Amino acid sequence: MHAQVVLFDGFDPLDVIAPYEVLEAAGTATEGLLTVELVSAEGPREVPSGLASVSLRATAALDPARADLVVVPGALGRLPDDDEPTDDSIPVILARTLETALPTLLGEALDRPGLTVATVCGGSLVLAMAGLIEGRPATTHHLGLDLLGATGAVAVDARVVDDGDLVTGSSVTSGLDLALHLVERELGPRVAHAVEKLIAHERRGVVWRPTGVEPTVGV
Repeated sequence: MHAQVVLFDGFDPLDVIAPYEVLEAAGTATEGLLTVELVSAEGPREVPSGLASVSLRATAALDPARADLVVVPGALGRLPDDDEPTDDSIPVILARTLETALPTLLGEALDRPGLTVATVCGGSLVLAMAGLIEGRPATTHHLGLDLLGATGAVAVDARVVDDGDLVTGSSVTSGLDLALHLVERELGPRVAHAVEKLIAHERRGVVWRPTGVEPTVGV
């Protein structure tokens, strides 16, 4: 299984590093059954994050033809408010990805059978603003749920939402939970448990799926 974690200008470093480390640890625990690399839509390059002093190097191009899992992070910048959006606000940073090849490549990824696209925090908004997940359940940071729903996606206020080939995580630290869920789903609970023990993190929250009995009253 090969995973590609996407970098774009202004990405949130923790959205990338948390799932990357979990996936890398799972690969080590299985002697290479899972491999992971950092990629960008443009190919190998230094990619600046939303922290001025932090950048990461993409070692390859995002390639849906050779990936089994693609992880899309959110952005780090100013939180949205009632003032005029600025160049360093999160919605603007995310919207700039639409001017790159990233939406086309993510569309190819979602169209490819057997490939899972996962997102952390505002990563789901990249897909949503590109019109790629209309009608599909997804989550994002709680401050972005209204925007997610406005794009036509079905916004779910849950830590992790699993809709088969689309798995989304809510806020920054949910990248750990999302990645551990994917490891368990793809490689089994023993590998996921080993990684969970290694990083001393117990997953939080129920993984929401569009299955089972639907509640008829609020609890």
